[in-house]
Amino acid sequence: MATGRRNAGVLALFDVDGTLTAPRKAVTPEMLQFMKELREHVTVGVVGGSDLVKISEQLGKSDGDEQKSAPAKLPFPSLHASGLGLCSYPAAAAPVRGRRRRSGTAAMAAGGRRNAGVLALFDVDGTLTAPRKVVTPEMFQFMKELRQHVTVGVVGGSDLVKISEQLGKSVIIDYDYCFSENGLVAHKNGELIGTQSLKSFLGDDKLKEFINFTLHYIADLDIPIKRGTFIEFRSGMLNVSPIGRNCSQEERDEFEKYDKVFPQGWDKTYCLRYLEEFQEIHFFGDKTYKGGNDYEIFESDRTIGHTVTSPEDTAEQCRSLFISK
Repeated sequence: MATGRRNAGVLALFDVDGTLTAPRKAVTPEMLQFMKELREHVTVGVVGGSDLVKISEQLGKSDGDEQKSAPAKLPFPSLHASGLGLCSYPAAAAPVRGRRRRSGTAAMAAGGRRNAGVLALFDVDGTLTAPRKVVTPEMFQFMKELRQHVTVGVVGGSDLVKISEQLGKSVIIDYDYCFSENGLVAHKNGELIGTQSLKSFLGDDKLKEFINFTLHYIADLDIPIKRGTFIEFRSGMLNVSPIGRNCSQEERDEFEKYDKVFPQGWDKTYCLRYLEEFQEIHFFGDKTYKGGNDYEIFESDRTIGHTVTSPEDTAEQCRSLFISK
């Protein structure tokens, strides 16, 4: 860009687990810093399936004493949790790894100002962070730089507490958009802009019936281990774990493949209803294959999909797309 000012017309929307953080881990200082840089270039958002509290545990500040004294804000502005305004988009788009359904200009506004019409939206685990890990300082700084060029967001399936653990407790302000629980809880520039409740959607009677059935079913399962906390109630979903969420990381890794059931339309594409203003939305995620939790939003006609293999790959692709040109 000529002057390097932020392109508010571009939104980068990120998943949380595996995109901005390692699965269920806090964002690293490097990734947190990267997201801050990214927000100087584009509007940034996050979207996750978890509630805002858990997303904030992953994406909240991870810088020692400052984190302890800081208010419960997230370092990234994102959609569900708040918007990651840390991505940067240059004059022309680089080749996309993955499927591209429409051409993206990734162009900056006249005079090199931030392109507000372009959004870079990021998954967390495997995209902004290593799976279940905290965002690195380098990635955090890069996101800040990116926000100077385009709008930046994160989107994750976890609740806000878990997302903030990876991306910092100030995730909802460090990203332009932060979407937790796939966008069922949505934040823009640190402000809550929308929520959807499974309880209000189903009603108490149906919800109780489902929980009772699930607990009876799990009780009869003959599986190698059971560790407790089999159902976690979130704002927009029930997280069911047959082995129990109290299992160790090693046990969790062994039980990697499991099914998640959402009401139709409640996957990560749910967050797109808050992004009508953007002419161009780039989504970055690692599980973009069929059956992966990034697949629906990756395939959406509303997005330009980018498949990434690690946080380092995420930063490399963003530099090529939004900053280096």
